[in-house]
Amino acid sequence: MNASPDKPDTGIVYIVGAGPGDRKLITLKGVECLRRADVVIYDLLLNDVLLEHCPAHTEKIQAPDPRIRATRQTELNQMLIEHAKVGKVVVRLKGGDPYIFGRGGEEAVALTEAGVPFEVVPGITSAIAASAYAGIPVTHRDYASSVAFVTGHSAALRPDSNINWEHLATAVDTLVVYMGVAHLPQITERLITHGRNPQTPVSLVRVGTTPQQEIVQGTLKDIVQKVEVAQLKSPAVIVIGEVNRLREQLRWFDTKPLFGKRILVTRARAQASQFADLLEANGAEVIQFPTIKIRPIENVNVPSPDQYDWIIFTSVNAVEIFYEHLRKRGKDTRAFGASRICAVGPKTLDALNRIGVHPDFVPSHSRGSVIATEIEDVSGKKVLLPRAKIAAADLPNGLRQKGALVDDLPLYDTVKVASEKCHEIEASLLNGKIDLVTFTSSSTVMNFLEMFPVHEPAVLLADVKIAVIGPTTQKTAVANGVEVDVVAEKASVESLVEAIVGEYQRA
Repeated sequence: MNASPDKPDTGIVYIVGAGPGDRKLITLKGVECLRRADVVIYDLLLNDVLLEHCPAHTEKIQAPDPRIRATRQTELNQMLIEHAKVGKVVVRLKGGDPYIFGRGGEEAVALTEAGVPFEVVPGITSAIAASAYAGIPVTHRDYASSVAFVTGHSAALRPDSNINWEHLATAVDTLVVYMGVAHLPQITERLITHGRNPQTPVSLVRVGTTPQQEIVQGTLKDIVQKVEVAQLKSPAVIVIGEVNRLREQLRWFDTKPLFGKRILVTRARAQASQFADLLEANGAEVIQFPTIKIRPIENVNVPSPDQYDWIIFTSVNAVEIFYEHLRKRGKDTRAFGASRICAVGPKTLDALNRIGVHPDFVPSHSRGSVIATEIEDVSGKKVLLPRAKIAAADLPNGLRQKGALVDDLPLYDTVKVASEKCHEIEASLLNGKIDLVTFTSSSTVMNFLEMFPVHEPAVLLADVKIAVIGPTTQKTAVANGVEVDVVAEKASVESLVEAIVGEYQRA
């Protein structure tokens, strides 16, 4: 193959540590590598949300399961070499840190021997991250000045293992054991036999840094029994040492108000990121399940805004799409002339401010009837309403009753999104594995219900709380047999999150 300046015959492999479960613990350099990737080969237990950083053309390959493929590492090494040899940018995405029990060193050796260039991007290892999210610092001036990371795999417990358990038992203050849940009885017995105090505190942190994080605490003497009672399974790290005594004082993650709650977000993916971030900041696990997407309507004849006395923007989408029409015609905000501007809601206000427009009027509520009542005298005034195709009629009707000359301009449509996750979501709803479903518009309600035609809403959502962004969405939900538990005071995602938090704090 002939080389080109952009695609050399030999590509490069980035061995990237993705960190533990929290998707935000990947490094900036790790994200940068994913954004350049032609191929990503990722580990089985990885948070697959990280793959959204990849460009559209990226080939995504799940690594072979080590539990069922004895030749897994050899296969992986060959895959990395083959893709790089044809000039591709390859990311080997690994949980935690590649060089701490991640077999990254083996992959690097294979690449070196094959003459393939590579770089290693370190990641946050679970021993540090899971402990920190559990409220356990692995070192502390009053408790521990040394720490060791040890594998608890069966090979580490064989007589010919190169791990010197006799010395290790008392040589360091904090001992963190990876992959040791299945061999916990042997590990605790070995440490006690070689001199570690049976009353030494022990914590097991399962799926640390995620909203499913579980922690079992005890001592070397009783931890095996406590883990059996709790039925704790891998993956988990075992933290051994006096630092465990700090957990009750320093725990912060599992005390968040939405910790452990699984919340379904039905908003359009392009608009959902801030909403998801706010929910996650309060400890929730967010399941993205967009039921709509925003699609600008083609061939819209957008009039010059200076022809109108008032222009009322009811959403961020309306602002952005309307302004894009102006820009395509070589115009900017000066095209508004002497027109007065109304912004409905704080997000719409922010969107207008970003393009240099400072609205003349912001109503107290997003309901059309309130806007029409609170706006000044519009009798005989020309009013433009650039908005969604399916928007409710109460606003233009209310304005016309006050004598306004209203042009209702559909700029965009909300269309239903087909989802491959319907069966998975359906099962989770029916089995009580989703705690709350959120709706941010009437169209999200309608499209959501249309995705599950087999079940009546009362059956599908029997064990699920419902949260909506305002009374209009609530009205649509109730009219379609959906019982609503939470209604935001204001039509914003911030207010909706606040209402959701309040619902669980009262429980």
